[in-house]
Amino acid sequence: MSDDSNVSAELPDWTREAVRRFWDPGPKLLRSIRRYQAARSRGHMLAAKYWVLVHRFWSVITQSEIHLHTRIEGGLRLPHPTGIIIHPESVIGPNCMIFHQVTLSSPVTLGGHVDIGAGAKLLGPLTIGDHVRIGANAVVTGDVASGETVAGIPARPVKAARSADQA
Repeated sequence: MSDDSNVSAELPDWTREAVRRFWDPGPKLLRSIRRYQAARSRGHMLAAKYWVLVHRFWSVITQSEIHLHTRIEGGLRLPHPTGIIIHPESVIGPNCMIFHQVTLSSPVTLGGHVDIGAGAKLLGPLTIGDHVRIGANAVVTGDVASGETVAGIPARPVKAARSADQA
């Protein structure tokens, strides 16, 4: 998971979504969603239909279900976009990162800069604050306050490890 404490929870970093290689499924899946939403908002229905097909292709390749109407703010990273399931009414804040096999089962609102580890399940409706880290395979059943790190089944806050200097 990301340990970059300088990532903003308010201002999207669009470079996080850039397509860097020919075969880059995460950014290409996101690009299809963003271009569909843009074409639809401008009334370009033919272009929107094209992006539906592109989205379908990348959804099959990644085996992910991210609805075309899901509200996703900028800077979302999908490093390993396999098996991600996101409820259509979920809201994803800026600069989040979602690893593979993550499920947002009902309307979940993610704040800014939320990192979700592989296999985590968020069973909502829930609200997750800013700068939150959710451990791999955690099962989150309640709201998480900003700045917390949660892990386990059910997910509970993790105490910060003390350094040798503090012991």
